[in-house]
Amino acid sequence: MSERFRVVPVAAHESAFGDETDGDTVFDAAGVCEGERAERRGSVPILEYSREPNKYGDGNPRESSPFIHNTDDYKGTLYDGKNMALFEEEMDSNPMVSSLLSKLANYTNLTQGVREHEEADEDEGAKKKTVKSPQMGTFIGVYLPCLQNILGVILFLRMTWIVGTAGILESFIIVSMCCSCTMLTAISMSAIATNGVVPAGGSYYMISRSLGPEFGGAVGLCFYLGTTFAGAMYILGTIEIFLTYIVPSAAIFKAEEKALEAEAMLNNMRVYGTCCLTLMAVVVFVGVKYVNKLALVFLACVVLSILSIYAGVFKTIFEPPIFPVCLLGNRTLQNHGFDKCMKTEIIDNETVTTRLWALFCDGPELNASCNEYFSLNNVTVIQGIPGLTSGAISENMWGTYGPAGMMVEKDLPSVPAIDSSQDKDMPYVLNDITTFFTLLVGIYFPSVTGIMAGSNRSGDLRDAQRSIPIGTILAIATTTIIYLSCVVLFGASIDGVVLRDKFGDSVKGNLVIGTLSWPSPWVIVIGSFFSCCGAGLQSLTGAPRLLQAIARDGIVPFLEVFGHGKANGEPTWALLLTALICESGILIASLDAVAPILSMFFLMCYLFVNLACALQTLLRTPNWRPRFKFYHWTLSFLGMSLCLALMFISSWYYALVAMLIAGCIYKYIEYRGAEKEWGDGIRGVSLNAARFALIRLEEAPPHTKNWRPQLLVLLNLDTELSVKHPRLLSFTTQLKAGKGLTIVASVLEGTYLTKDTEAKQAEQNIKSAMSAEKTKGFCHVVVSSNQRDGISHLIQSAGLGGMKHNSVLMAWPTNWRQSNDPQTWKNFIETVRETTAAHLALLVAKNVDSFPHQERLSEGTIDVWWIVHDGGMLMLLPFLLRQHKVWRKCKMRIFTVAQLDDNSIQMKKDLQMFLYHLRLNAEVEVVEMHDSDISAFTYEKTLVMEQRSQMLKQMQLSRTEREREIQSITDESRSSIRRKNHSGAHGSGLNNQISQLDEEKQEEAQLIHDRNTASHAALNDKADAAPERVHMTWTKEKFFTERNRNREQNATMAVRDLFNMKPNQSNVRCMHTAVKLNEVVVNKSQGAHLVLLNMPGPPKNRGGDENYMEFMEVMMEGLNRVLLVRGGGREVITIYS
Repeated sequence: MSERFRVVPVAAHESAFGDETDGDTVFDAAGVCEGERAERRGSVPILEYSREPNKYGDGNPRESSPFIHNTDDYKGTLYDGKNMALFEEEMDSNPMVSSLLSKLANYTNLTQGVREHEEADEDEGAKKKTVKSPQMGTFIGVYLPCLQNILGVILFLRMTWIVGTAGILESFIIVSMCCSCTMLTAISMSAIATNGVVPAGGSYYMISRSLGPEFGGAVGLCFYLGTTFAGAMYILGTIEIFLTYIVPSAAIFKAEEKALEAEAMLNNMRVYGTCCLTLMAVVVFVGVKYVNKLALVFLACVVLSILSIYAGVFKTIFEPPIFPVCLLGNRTLQNHGFDKCMKTEIIDNETVTTRLWALFCDGPELNASCNEYFSLNNVTVIQGIPGLTSGAISENMWGTYGPAGMMVEKDLPSVPAIDSSQDKDMPYVLNDITTFFTLLVGIYFPSVTGIMAGSNRSGDLRDAQRSIPIGTILAIATTTIIYLSCVVLFGASIDGVVLRDKFGDSVKGNLVIGTLSWPSPWVIVIGSFFSCCGAGLQSLTGAPRLLQAIARDGIVPFLEVFGHGKANGEPTWALLLTALICESGILIASLDAVAPILSMFFLMCYLFVNLACALQTLLRTPNWRPRFKFYHWTLSFLGMSLCLALMFISSWYYALVAMLIAGCIYKYIEYRGAEKEWGDGIRGVSLNAARFALIRLEEAPPHTKNWRPQLLVLLNLDTELSVKHPRLLSFTTQLKAGKGLTIVASVLEGTYLTKDTEAKQAEQNIKSAMSAEKTKGFCHVVVSSNQRDGISHLIQSAGLGGMKHNSVLMAWPTNWRQSNDPQTWKNFIETVRETTAAHLALLVAKNVDSFPHQERLSEGTIDVWWIVHDGGMLMLLPFLLRQHKVWRKCKMRIFTVAQLDDNSIQMKKDLQMFLYHLRLNAEVEVVEMHDSDISAFTYEKTLVMEQRSQMLKQMQLSRTEREREIQSITDESRSSIRRKNHSGAHGSGLNNQISQLDEEKQEEAQLIHDRNTASHAALNDKADAAPERVHMTWTKEKFFTERNRNREQNATMAVRDLFNMKPNQSNVRCMHTAVKLNEVVVNKSQGAHLVLLNMPGPPKNRGGDENYMEFMEVMMEGLNRVLLVRGGGREVITIYS
């Protein structure tokens, strides 16, 4: 169903109210005037409006938008007004205030919850139904639904038993705790519900949008499970009323012995409960409109039952109802198998035994063998309902707890029997379960749930932000008064033994609370039966829709199937799952066992509602502006603490199970769920915690004990903006193991205004690669005019505050020799220099593409060549790597180099002791490198290196120099031509020459005038020879002849110089070191999985940069995986604790 509105464009010269629409104007189904479809010249269209109805779960408006229902239809609107010309280009993203206000004014929040779609439109051309604005007020929309959901099965079936078992005082405490918990939760919920519009999803929406998708999903599913088990509890209550109080003869399983009665009753509950669940599920599936129509009937049953209880209580003051209770001694008897509470009676002057006698004796004879306790004690009759003024309140003030099978006794004198072995088979009223205070708390708490019925109906309300707080708090206050008054009135009106009789066996099988009602016990029986039926139907209606809302949010992937349903939107699959979970509760078959389960789930839900309100209040989020002002974070914190306490008071093991389930769901959503940004409070907590931690980190640098590599990983991207070396990210993951800071960065050349799209694409590609390699960290792409500046900016400014990188990881430029651009290796060397200046550690991985991915390495070694001390980085890195599963089987070997005057034996002992104090397990070996003569191979390798460098300098004139020389020749030629043209000597011929010269300029012409080399001076054979000048007439043939002649002369002199070169002695010594070190390393570590080497610094003289690259290549030659390590100038490992 779609509605679209378009404000009529108003001409600039016409009044907005001056013209009336012609009577023949035709409007289409969308409400748009046909005569206004054509754009009028000079008109200013103000608004185009489009709105789709909100769907349950997946139709939520975008919280990031100021609009309730966002739409893009208005973007095509033209803004011709001259007074807004400055803002025209941004109108698509920043609409005029008038447009915003018009959209908000036209907003209509549709009815939420359950809506029928049975009468779907037959075709798209059919007339759409008009959406009526919600008209419910506080009383009908919030107060009565909350009242109906709160008052229920526990009040009718267990309240009297709780009062009798716990006593008035402790029952008062139980009710006060539970009602205080829900009242505090209602205050927090009111604040959340009035902080903006709450769309479909009700309580789940509030929690998830306040605490984030992880908490929202976990608590939402717990709330769903609680609602589902509540359905099971209501169905069990319905069956208990039916089989115990309405039609006891309908039981299928009947016990022949008293000991088997409980088991037979449980089997009856399972069979009838399953049938009832199936019937209710079919009703919900066929059409929930029947449930809605019966809601008023169910509510009337609840209200009438409550009124009949109060009427009956006050009637006991004048005329207590007659419900005699038979006692044997001080023991209460089940009033089923006898009609008179006496052992014998006199009929026609003859003493005869009664039916009660037959229950305790072997026969009806007066001399028959009878039960010992029966023989020793007399039977007495007491009034079950003594009345409000009878003084029973003092008797029922204190609790009477006991184990299962304990007899319900009154405080009267009796003669105990010596042999009590047969008492369990006698018709006494017994405790069916072991009773204690915490159990009663768990059983009672479901009677105060249902406080969110109003917030779930916020779409039906005329003013939700006013009605929800008032209606919910009034409903809780009303029910609290009802429960507290019932505790006192039940304890004051009903005898203690009847109160502790859970199933009313002492009063002829009547519902205990029914004995108190007026005008008849059947008012309560029938009312409570229909009330339980209605509550069960509503649970089966609401729970599937809650699951559907969670599934459609997409935060739990395996639940997505439950987001689908029938064509009309009914959640068929969710209903099926709800029925199966509900069946598991019915198979438990005991109301007292199911109640604590759903108490856990509801308490957890309420706990997180309070947490959400407390967080939002403490964080002072700018968007936290509830209309409900009577809240405080201390109240929310108190409510949260009370919920947690009640969870463990009710059942500590159920509480742990519920928290474990919520925790598993939380971690699953965090690990596999879709990423959502809902502006939740947990994210605000994270931001505040991060800010606090960053400020603390700024106070002092980290101690050596806490030092770990915080990596800045510099990645190279290919032409398609993909990561060139993804194994560098794998190595980062293995080195970090998810600990510490990782910043993965790259640089794009250009300007940000032109490269912003590429930068975002590159960032997405890097994030995808990080996800594939399981690298946890941050991604940063910088756009700079050149690579050098971009890397420099990253090294200086990456990170925030105290959370900055202390190490840089990059790949070795493998093909630097073959590259036509020398800037590749120059950038690398400058990066090395900048990391040194910034006191950062540097890790350079060579052959990084051969590093392991996720496969575990077999047993091997990680070899450390400790040549110079750089702060202990070489010791720490292998230890960190071996924490990861890939390197775990590798052993660590440490090699160090001894010179001629070193004692290698003592060095080895000292190094072993040092490693012992460092708590590192490694093999130690000292390699002796004696001074030796420089070999011819080293001399020749140095010579070849320098010759190559010199050749590159001669051959690679910069493109700028070549163009500059050609331009100077061209300019000089043109000036001479202009002078001759001015004198008129060569008027026509010069134009052709200029034309020819312009054509030649397009070629890559090169005049060899090498003024920068020493060989250039040798070209002038005569000292006084004048420099060559450009001919006034410059022909094409002369140009090529001059170019070729100069090239031949330069080439001849360059070759002659190369063969006459002698290598620099400093370079020879460096090459000698690289060659000898390489020989030793290859000899010892060629088969190692990884070799770590000290990385020497680049030369201070930048002229030797290329030679430095050669030395590094020679030092690493023949090794597969190499990690060059350069320390940051500080100790990173210590022997102290």
